[in-house]
Amino acid sequence: MSSGASYIAMEYWLVSAPGEKTCQQTWETLNNLTAKQSNLSVNYKFQIPDLKVGTLDQLVGLSDDLAKLDTYVEGAAHKISQYLGDVLEDQKDKLAENLMANGLDLPTYLTRFQWDMAKYPIKQSLKNIQEIIAKQVGQIDADLKIKATAYNNLKGNLQSLAKKATGSLLTRNLGDIVKKEDFVLSSEYLTTLLVVVPKYGHHSCLQTFYQAMFYITCS
Repeated sequence: MSSGASYIAMEYWLVSAPGEKTCQQTWETLNNLTAKQSNLSVNYKFQIPDLKVGTLDQLVGLSDDLAKLDTYVEGAAHKISQYLGDVLEDQKDKLAENLMANGLDLPTYLTRFQWDMAKYPIKQSLKNIQEIIAKQVGQIDADLKIKATAYNNLKGNLQSLAKKATGSLLTRNLGDIVKKEDFVLSSEYLTTLLVVVPKYGHHSCLQTFYQAMFYITCS
């Protein structure tokens, strides 16, 4: 197998070619036609070990499950990418360099792909390997939801704190503005009210207050 890459568009194709006498001959023929003669692509061998294929009936029965798994894995990958983009916020232009697979950037991971024998033993049937992958992706998806919820809660708390610190006086904590001595605390008949007035209404508010004082009598 080979993977042809167009680096300008960052597009990767996974190509399965009809076999000749050996896999190496197939590779050389394909590489010669697409890379050396036509300069259509840059090719890399996509190393996949010999798997336990099983019977034709087993492959047919597995085909629907693999199609569903492919869609599920692709959706999970898109969610991870979108989530990381949201976390980067105003640095979304650095998304590509932050998307990693096994510690490698995605182009390197694809072009130097190595089958993980420990996670996906080739002695297992294709059905078992498919189930292992589905379970692991499900766990990744669940972990992402937990981390996304924690991140969103933290972000919401920070935004709330920022709003209280810099927002309107109606929502801000007034502890750093008014002091204890600004309040009448020892009177049985008086209480202190805090009134928030827009700057443009300051003069009108004082005028109204002074007029109201004429109607207040003390006995």
